[in-house]
Amino acid sequence: MSMRLTSKSISHEQPIPAACALGIPGPDGPQVGPNHSPHLAWSGAPANTKSYVILCVDIDAPSKADDANKPDRSIPADLPRADFYHWVLADIPISRMELTEGIDSNQLTPRGKEAGHTPHGERGLNSYTQWFAGDAQLEGKYAGYDGPWPPFNDERVHRYVFTLYALDVESLKLSPGFSGPDVKKAIQGHILEEASIIGTYTLNKKLG
Repeated sequence: MSMRLTSKSISHEQPIPAACALGIPGPDGPQVGPNHSPHLAWSGAPANTKSYVILCVDIDAPSKADDANKPDRSIPADLPRADFYHWVLADIPISRMELTEGIDSNQLTPRGKEAGHTPHGERGLNSYTQWFAGDAQLEGKYAGYDGPWPPFNDERVHRYVFTLYALDVESLKLSPGFSGPDVKKAIQGHILEEASIIGTYTLNKKLG
């Protein structure tokens, strides 16, 4: 039996619900959303699994943010894209087979949630840490889950890949403040199996 990842919050290759988004449509443009971390459950992991990792990556983030959220411009669909990490959770205990909706985020936390230990795993820093750098109200270290808020003028619908990795080690022994790329590097050679769900999201009224 192959490992299977399921969700009550997100349907595969369907739009992510507003409840799990950081940015949602508002009367005068995008506004802050509920930002719930989605429900995830899994089964069928290899017998020798010792821990899990969850990463959520927007694989359609603009490689350049110069034109992001500027009403008089648009981000062309063919602009080269880059990875943007929305959820970084490592060292998930083998006893865990489910994360309930909202367990790792249930609102926007200005300046970010704390990195480090939780009962459901070790939070790493997501990419909003870099995105909000220089913003006097929001700048900080953002850990764990923070949901989609793609530029409202992006001509591409973004895809968010939620991946569960079953690992052969109990802990990746990462340094405090580790990032998504740090996790991707650390799990190499330790992945027993992986499973993914893809959600989509846009704030572009022409695409939504």
